[in-house]
Amino acid sequence: MASSTATSTATTSTSTSTSAASTSTTTSARGGGGGVGRCWNYVVTAHKPTAVHFSSMANFTSPTDVNLIIVRSTRMEIFKVVEDGLAPLADVTLYGRVGLFKVFRPTGSKQDHLMICTEQYHLCVLSYNSIKREIQTEWTCNVRDRVGIPCQGGMLGAIDPNLRVAALLLYNGILKVIPMTRNMSSSISAYNLRLEEVNIIDIQFQYNTRVPTLVVLYQVPGDVRHVKTYELTAHDQNSDLEIVPGPWDLRNVESGTTMLIPVPSPLGGIIIVSEQTITYHNGQKPTSTPATGASSAASAAADHASYKALSMKPTTMVVYGKIDEDGKRILLGDEQGLLYVLTLERARSKLADIRLDTIGMVCAASTISYVDNGVVFVGSRFSDSKLIRLLSEKNASGDNFEVLDRFVNIGPTPDFVVVDLAKQGEGQLVTCSGAYRDCSLRVISNGVGVSERASFENLTGLRGLWSLRSSTEPQFDEFVVVSFVSATRILSFREEEISEFEIPGFDCSVQSMYCGNVVHGNFIQVTSGGIRLVSGTNYTLLSQWEPGKGTQIKVVSCNSQQVLLSTGDGNLFYLEIQANKIVQVSKTKMANEVSCVDVGVFGEAFSSIGVVGLWGDLSVHVLKIPSLDLVCMATLEETIARSVMYASMEGVSYVLCGMGDGTLCSFVLDTGQLKEKKKVRLASTPLSLNVYQHGTSVFVAADRPTLVYTSNGKLRFSNVNIKEVTHMCTLNTRLLPNSIALATEAGLKVGSVDDMQKLHIRTIPLEEMPRRIAYQEETKNFCVLTITNDDVDPVSYVRLINSETFDTIHKFELDAKEAGCSILSTKLPDESGSKPYFVVGTAYVDPDEVEPTKGRVLVFDCSHHTLELVCERQVKGAVYSLDSFVGGRIIASVNDKVKVLEWQTPQVSSSTSTSSSYHHSKALVNHCSCHTNVLALWLVSRGDIAIVGDLMKSMMVIGYKEVEQQLVELARDFNPNWLTAIEFLDEDTYLAAENSCNLFTLKTNSDSTSDDERQRLDVCGQFYLGEYVNKFRHGSLVMKLMDTNESPVLSTVLFCTVGGMVGVVASLSKETFDFFLTLQNKLTSVISGVGGILHSQWRSFSNERRTEEAYGFIDGDLIESFLDLSKEKMALVVQGMGVSVEEVCRRVEQIQRATH
Repeated sequence: MASSTATSTATTSTSTSTSAASTSTTTSARGGGGGVGRCWNYVVTAHKPTAVHFSSMANFTSPTDVNLIIVRSTRMEIFKVVEDGLAPLADVTLYGRVGLFKVFRPTGSKQDHLMICTEQYHLCVLSYNSIKREIQTEWTCNVRDRVGIPCQGGMLGAIDPNLRVAALLLYNGILKVIPMTRNMSSSISAYNLRLEEVNIIDIQFQYNTRVPTLVVLYQVPGDVRHVKTYELTAHDQNSDLEIVPGPWDLRNVESGTTMLIPVPSPLGGIIIVSEQTITYHNGQKPTSTPATGASSAASAAADHASYKALSMKPTTMVVYGKIDEDGKRILLGDEQGLLYVLTLERARSKLADIRLDTIGMVCAASTISYVDNGVVFVGSRFSDSKLIRLLSEKNASGDNFEVLDRFVNIGPTPDFVVVDLAKQGEGQLVTCSGAYRDCSLRVISNGVGVSERASFENLTGLRGLWSLRSSTEPQFDEFVVVSFVSATRILSFREEEISEFEIPGFDCSVQSMYCGNVVHGNFIQVTSGGIRLVSGTNYTLLSQWEPGKGTQIKVVSCNSQQVLLSTGDGNLFYLEIQANKIVQVSKTKMANEVSCVDVGVFGEAFSSIGVVGLWGDLSVHVLKIPSLDLVCMATLEETIARSVMYASMEGVSYVLCGMGDGTLCSFVLDTGQLKEKKKVRLASTPLSLNVYQHGTSVFVAADRPTLVYTSNGKLRFSNVNIKEVTHMCTLNTRLLPNSIALATEAGLKVGSVDDMQKLHIRTIPLEEMPRRIAYQEETKNFCVLTITNDDVDPVSYVRLINSETFDTIHKFELDAKEAGCSILSTKLPDESGSKPYFVVGTAYVDPDEVEPTKGRVLVFDCSHHTLELVCERQVKGAVYSLDSFVGGRIIASVNDKVKVLEWQTPQVSSSTSTSSSYHHSKALVNHCSCHTNVLALWLVSRGDIAIVGDLMKSMMVIGYKEVEQQLVELARDFNPNWLTAIEFLDEDTYLAAENSCNLFTLKTNSDSTSDDERQRLDVCGQFYLGEYVNKFRHGSLVMKLMDTNESPVLSTVLFCTVGGMVGVVASLSKETFDFFLTLQNKLTSVISGVGGILHSQWRSFSNERRTEEAYGFIDGDLIESFLDLSKEKMALVVQGMGVSVEEVCRRVEQIQRATH
């Protein structure tokens, strides 16, 4: 065991802490219904991976398209460079976790191809068919070897610049060679060549060589590094290549040398990047041998024409990207986030000088791609990726760049909690995110975020809300009209200060039902007493229409030229605005009272369709305008429509009905008929439908506001993170551009709306790296364990953070060389019952120790919003995990032991006790303990049992015997899995993730009569996720509405990964699981994986020891892709399932809404 184990588990992104969610005591989990537990699970992505691993510029989608291609773990995003930025073209699911990514252009081709190798050793070459608009597989093969040790630093690869051969380094000392031909086909086979070197750091092919020449940077024992060349030659065209020593080598380069950069023509050669020097080698055989020494390359460069070196301030360069095709300027990024430009100054065809300039602190880069015209994409695995523009002069911050765009990355995520800060009945995630200098907490909630810009708390009780555009500047809104029960007020947004305004033509003594802009720059106001047409320039009354004596307008809908209204008793009127006059065009009588109307305000200049909802028969009618003749109708069955809308999105005509019970009923209007009826529960109050984003989406006002939009021809729904909106209107003023005005119970709010997305992410910057987090509901505080970004003397802190402002309200510094490992929010017993505390587990890290031999358990009282240390207990090891336990106790994993600590009055003198109470009447006292296996890193409890995740030996279940007051082992998994996260699914079923990106479930055999079977945990499900899971937490991102008994999901567990993915594991009933398993099998025959990789191969459980077929899990991402298929392919998929396409769509949409 390496001495760094304690540090890695305490401070790196690949470790986890225990769940603090289960703080209440439950009955014994043993002895109840063994069965199979919750062994039928559904895994789906709630938020796609955000960490960027690879990127490259290419002419991929067409010979003239300039594409930026970004690879995020298991996904590939393709952008097209346009005048105003990057236009997304495709988001491609890859059936594998990408370990190697290269771009090349085959001889004779006008478009670039992609070479991708997954970590499951599937290698493929991809091209893009511009006519079919799809990615094609040119060549594929499996390059896994039966024997061999995978490269510790990850896969390495290079393609010969003359496209003669590609070389991959997948296993130590074995070079995988792939011949490159004009048309790569399945007849091409990869083969191995043996290398003498084992610990290889980088490989690159040299330019301008007679035969392919491979440059190898490698390390030998003693931390000594060398550079060596090999030539790949063949006796004839039909022979395989052989590897022979190359023309030059360079021994004893700097021990901090990290990478090689091949230099194209006319210079050629190789750049060797070290921690203190950057050395250029011309790639030719030297006439003399450089002097021996730690930096021989630098010392020899001054005397030898083959070398030229540049000294620099010590730093570790990790990535590069070329600006120029000839390699004259090269961008370099170091591990701290600084960006540099390396310039090779030439004199004719030879190097004259090397210059290194600092651009500024961008982000800890994992990839750099120069786009064009000074624009650079800097991708990161540790912080937000950025699109920047290089500047010739320094800006106000002293940097030579400006940020054009950010690509949010929530990874790596070592820990998170699930909370309901908004008290809306749905969970938000608060994650520990980032590394190095870009560290933060991220608040992740379901739906679209609204950032408040202004509020008017005195404007309560609103009954209507509309914006009016200026007649002189029609691109801006000038007024906001607010309506009350017996009055109308007009707010002017002309100046910086918002003031009340008077429009003489408006009747402000009554409630307005509608106000808006109409043709010829005029305004319209509708009240119960009639319609008023008002001049937009002098605000005088131009025309008026009244419904007649004894009648009033009940419901109305208007656009810029048309009005549709009802005056009760089923009377329906259609009017038009013609030449500054209001003209009644037609009238009809409906069979029942009208509940709501719409005249096609959804982006239509003049509508030929009207929609009417009726009370009596609970129906919706589509009418022809202007005749008001019936086109078609449909029955709504259960409840009445309170708001209707005719909407055209992505070329599809919809009729939307907002129901009184919070349900949205949708129809497709096709060939004069209402088809494809669907219902979705959005809220628990009546829905009000409003046009949003210039007619591209619908804002649904209710107690749970929602944005309705379309994607790939399907209706999508995103929650809005604000409560109980009654009315809304868009607002675009000089003072508040691109905003939205919302009427709530608290008053009128004006804010900006984030981009349409499934999840809203808020960033809370931190000064240090957050490693662990817990939330205390009683004090409304977070407690976060952090560590400074200092490789020499890092300092760890316990931070207390307010949940409303996210300000740090107190900070407790741990001892020197002490690192926070785990944290728990729990209640401990006292004289008045119980009291909430934060409990922190630590370790003292000594590099000379194999494992930490000393740690502490600290108890903090935060009732006064400060971190008051009330107790500490010293332990012999690192406290890797903490959780609440039965009887108000605490259970902790300390190195290879599990300890139960009790909160009680100490029975020993303070001089001999390992627990200090700091003037507190209680202290932590050791109650009982048991040994585990190698290292107990993860621990979760429920009632009087706990599951323990071991570093190497999988999971064990332990139980507490109250009478004997001892911990006993109940069962264990005998498979050698290296676990990264664990969680209960129920009392007998457990979920685990291991370090090869797999998920699996285990179950007990508590009903078995055999002792051996009861002591064994059986695998009841396994699944390759493709992401390294750091943490599981019970919870949900979606609100549970009143019809939760209809939910297909029994329970949900959320997880976060190193790559920034948020996922959901949902437990299903056996019937639901079987249905989706059948659908999954059907989909695999219709949907083909990119690169010729089968879905069964992609999801098979795979690690270094075994590869087995997946079972017990449904791939939710594949299931949801059914909604993106054409109707023809949908029909093909459901063939033989015994259900209709509509029923399958309904069930897929239902589980989608229930999980994320």
